Amino acid sequence: MASKASAVWTGSLKEGKGTISTATGVLSNANYSFATRFEGDASGTTPEELIAAAHASCFSMALGAQLGGAGLTPTKIETHAAVTLAKVGDGFSITKITLSTTADVPGATKEAFDTAAANAKAGCPISKLFANNTEIVLDAKLV
Repeated sequence: MASKASAVWTGSLKEGKGTISTATGVLSNANYSFATRFEGDASGTTPEELIAAAHASCFSMALGAQLGGAGLTPTKIETHAAVTLAKVGDGFSITKITLSTTADVPGATKEAFDTAAANAKAGCPISKLFANNTEIVLDAKLV
């Protein structure tokens, strides 16, 4: 299965602008620009925001799978991701991703939950994508 998206950019880096769309239509001509990415303009999205959404959702699903494999059914898993873009040398890199998750899992022990969370962090496809070049920090709490 291949998920699909497209981006259109017009103009120079600083003055230009672009739109991002997904094949499903969830995003349809969502704006992005230099100002949204580097200057804090809130009128559009950024590639890093989209990576944060992808990682938060991927990790939540992976944690659900790990808990299910341990015979536990979560009532709710809520994950927030923060993707850090920083200047490295002459360019920019994603240097850190912080995952903060809380989960309500009836019958789970802290040990079982921590093991599931660590395994989800290691096994999530988005985590694997960044595993060898980006610090991934996990703060997982059982509530």
